[in-house]
Amino acid sequence: MCLEIGICSAILRLRMAFIPRIFMPGRDHFFLLGPRGTGKTLWSTHHYPKALRIDLLDPETLRLLSARPERLTELVEGNRDKPQVIIDEVQKLPALLEVVHLLIERKTGQQFILTGSSARKLRRQGVNLLGGRAAQKHLHPYLAAELGKRFSLTAALRQGMLPLVWAADNPADVLRAYTGLYLREEVQMEGLVRNVGSFARFLEAMSFSHASVLNLSNVSRDCQVSRKTVEGYLEILEDLLLGFRLPVFAKRAKRELATHPKFYYFDAGVFRANRPSGPLDAPQEIDGLALEGLVAQHLRAWCDYSAGNHQLHYWQTRSQVEVDFVVYGDSGLYAVEVKNSTQVRSDDLRALKNFAEDYPQSQRYLVYRGQERFKRDHVLCLPAEEFLLGLLLGEFQP
Repeated sequence: MCLEIGICSAILRLRMAFIPRIFMPGRDHFFLLGPRGTGKTLWSTHHYPKALRIDLLDPETLRLLSARPERLTELVEGNRDKPQVIIDEVQKLPALLEVVHLLIERKTGQQFILTGSSARKLRRQGVNLLGGRAAQKHLHPYLAAELGKRFSLTAALRQGMLPLVWAADNPADVLRAYTGLYLREEVQMEGLVRNVGSFARFLEAMSFSHASVLNLSNVSRDCQVSRKTVEGYLEILEDLLLGFRLPVFAKRAKRELATHPKFYYFDAGVFRANRPSGPLDAPQEIDGLALEGLVAQHLRAWCDYSAGNHQLHYWQTRSQVEVDFVVYGDSGLYAVEVKNSTQVRSDDLRALKNFAEDYPQSQRYLVYRGQERFKRDHVLCLPAEEFLLGLLLGEFQP
């Protein structure tokens, strides 16, 4: 089954039509990290057509370089006319980083681009070997602005924004196989956990924490494993780039705030694939969580892709007044509230008004499922589709 999923993934990678991405990393050496299916190979193939490419997902290539990592030097020396050297899925063989370090020190004049779908082995076994000579960049699922007229909010809420899924004839089947691919090829084969079944239950339990303040004790009870085990599982989930925690914005706080982070799956479609549903689950509730996650992944990508330093947070007081997202960085301070409703009520603006009392210099937005764009109480209310399509580099919102 693992081989079948791997072959399916490889075929889909070849079939994916290239859609220009906003991501532009520059000319320095860099790690390009991103979950599988985000289009790292497709992007690098398009942008660096003359590069020397070494794919560690190819079993023969992996076997030869595992036996003799210094063979990489021979390959690079024999292809000095290639302006870039791309090593795909470098976490499969972290020992290569020592060789890359040596080659960078020799100043061959080539740019090294190292892609990976897991930060775990890289962080533990090798990134520091490059001594800061390679920056870490991240490639996220599609942004609505990248898809343009192809973008559909309804489809995005149902299947997410993974290029691998958008290229599939049957996105639902690919999403169902996606988690299995990670369980088998990353978790089981790499020996990251002792009990794959417990980790699979953990992935399902975390779907109930998506877009919520994280309570590891509750997750531990749902998974029937210890809290310490859950903490380890969460670290693995983040190392595999499948989920992330969102901290509380507390800069110059004027009131008591919550301390626990929120959790999100990295993609709305992956959230839905892991979230079980039945007759007791209200579709509107799940749609609301998917919409908040969709906005989260867009804002996270915008922070990573934009010039300067930007960070994504949420804001919540001890009295449970919450603003879904706060973006803080070189370009300004932005507060964003998300509502899965077609109308905006006065109460929907309450949290943003509270935030404005503490941060009057902030720009405030409410994203909702209606069709009208208007401003009320200094809050710009925008249809969700318009807001997502308007997230362009260099400007937060037109």
